[in-house]
Amino acid sequence: MSSKSSKAKHIRDKWRSKSWYNVVAPSFFGNIDLGAVPAETADQLIGRVVEATLYDITGDFSHHYLKMFFQISVMDGKTARTLFKGHEYSRDYLRSLVRRRTTKVDGLFNLITRDGFKLRIAVSALTLSRIKTSQEKIIRNIMIKIIKAKAATLTMDQFVQEMVLGKIASDIYNESKQVAPLRHVGIRKSKLIGAPANASEIALADGGVAVVEEVELETDELVEAIDIETGETAIEAEQIIDDEAISDEE
Repeated sequence: MSSKSSKAKHIRDKWRSKSWYNVVAPSFFGNIDLGAVPAETADQLIGRVVEATLYDITGDFSHHYLKMFFQISVMDGKTARTLFKGHEYSRDYLRSLVRRRTTKVDGLFNLITRDGFKLRIAVSALTLSRIKTSQEKIIRNIMIKIIKAKAATLTMDQFVQEMVLGKIASDIYNESKQVAPLRHVGIRKSKLIGAPANASEIALADGGVAVVEEVELETDELVEAIDIETGETAIEAEQIIDDEAISDEE
């Protein structure tokens, strides 16, 4: 009896020593409150990744399918400031997009924004019917052209906004629909894989040290990653839902 009581007291004391810190989105998302997280010291939160949805930021329920990831980079008192870490479609939403006897054109691209941030993004274009391999190649080239132009002219903040709010996907759709009828085009996933040395000065007005870790890729399926600056390709491990496998389940 006494041992159980001692154990319960130990657990309560452990939580009593923790403080709660408010996590806010980056300034280009309006410093929206993402919730509170506990920690014994503020330093323990540096580098922690917090998940939210785009709906939590915009208040638009149509954005509930988009998962957002933010990394805590600076502690300002009880406020944890973050950097954009990446985003992805929810698995259920991605599965709902796939149909029988259609083609899913996937592109995985590495890019560097105008202010030196390195991103890896996965773009998917879904057609209304099956298309030829030559048409797939043209659509993928359109993806490369538009993404390269955007990366050359937009900062990290601007690129992320256009990416998650659908502006880049809309530009790809409008040009690609002349090649084949399309049902959906979207940037289904992104990852921050590198930042310039002065990332804290670029992204955080109140100073501090920005922490950006290298991203480990999943090992589900091999796809071709295209570096839009050099045009070089490499086989990267990336998770892509197979449309044929989903079709068989339907």
